[in-house]
Amino acid sequence: MTHILLTGASRGIGAACAVAFDRADVSLARHATRPAPGVLAADFADPAAPRALWDAALDALGGRIDVLVNNAGVFEASPLDADDDAWVAQWERTMRINLTAAAELSRLAVLHWQRRGSGGRIVNVASRAAYRGDSPAHWHYAAAKAGMVGMTKTIARGYARDGILAFSVLPGFTMTGMAEEYLASRGGDKLLADIPLGRVASADEVAEVVRWCALDAPPSMTGAAIDVNGASFVR
Repeated sequence: MTHILLTGASRGIGAACAVAFDRADVSLARHATRPAPGVLAADFADPAAPRALWDAALDALGGRIDVLVNNAGVFEASPLDADDDAWVAQWERTMRINLTAAAELSRLAVLHWQRRGSGGRIVNVASRAAYRGDSPAHWHYAAAKAGMVGMTKTIARGYARDGILAFSVLPGFTMTGMAEEYLASRGGDKLLADIPLGRVASADEVAEVVRWCALDAPPSMTGAAIDVNGASFVR
């Protein structure tokens, strides 16, 4: 039985991941920001939340976590001409939720696996924005996702000998409520024309890549950043 902690499981890619992990050989602890039946609630805007979530997940999973999937995040605009305090506050909020919380959970996971001598896997859901950048109102989002990719590669290089593997998954636009709103606000047809596949990814497609990294990807792939963007950005 593989014990998995999945953050941001209430909607979009996270909800699709929860479905993908709904199998007999997986015991899943699902995180959401707000309390709901069957989830562990933690608001990552609170610096104390990642540690509290990790402890709650350990309790829920019988003291062992084998896989951490960092999916939780926000995509909130921060216009360049906002006042100074508002721009900085939005930057810090996005970094705290999208990157710092994932870093704290990843650290706790690595320490957990080192103590157990068991190895484990981290799957970080980043974004093509890590390499391509994003809109002028989303400096913070692109920077956080680039940081997540860099962190993933550092973990992979630093702890492979301990059997600790790390992967990042980089979706482009994905058909979630968040993506639908953005597509509409930016002129959907124009954005779709930039995707050679002709459509955005489905949440199920991204979830399948996350599931594969968490359970089946060969160890020699550790450190990989896997694109799921319909060839809208290729490296």
